[in-house]
Amino acid sequence: MPRRFHSPEELLPPAPFIKRLMAVIYDSLISVAVLLVTTWAYTLVAGWITGWDKYEEMAEAGTLEADPLLTFVLFLALYLFFAYFWTRNGQTLGMQVWRIRIENLDGTSVSWTQALKRYVAAAAILFVALLGAYYLNAATLFITVPAIIALFYPINGMSLTDRASGSIVASVPKEPKK
Repeated sequence: MPRRFHSPEELLPPAPFIKRLMAVIYDSLISVAVLLVTTWAYTLVAGWITGWDKYEEMAEAGTLEADPLLTFVLFLALYLFFAYFWTRNGQTLGMQVWRIRIENLDGTSVSWTQALKRYVAAAAILFVALLGAYYLNAATLFITVPAIIALFYPINGMSLTDRASGSIVASVPKEPKK
């Protein structure tokens, strides 16, 4: 059941680009930690299943460098991390610091499906930008920076990820002091 953050009549202002960007930077640091812990757990499980001696031989031979299962597990772990926070209280840790929240237009929390649409839209745009940057080498900044800005820059209050998921990133007002 969706959580209601405020009444449907109350409209919160869209979050400005700088707050979105700062929350992304903050959350990217946390994401690195999530990826490190997930990779560590995956390595423990894979080494246990395969056998530590064989797993070490595979690592030394370089056959573990492109592991599609690890890539999928990392992609899934990040989705679960973000979707959990977005569906629970609309805010990741970085969004809490910068007082912004993902919500539906009626003030309710987003669903897991909306979180998936938002996550996949962001991942697809970043993947295409990084793929273009990989093949253009020196022109990396001309591809990745505009793509990332286009991804999070709100046009008429909604970014590309907002439009893909049917939700908005709103500025949360300060709580009144008692």
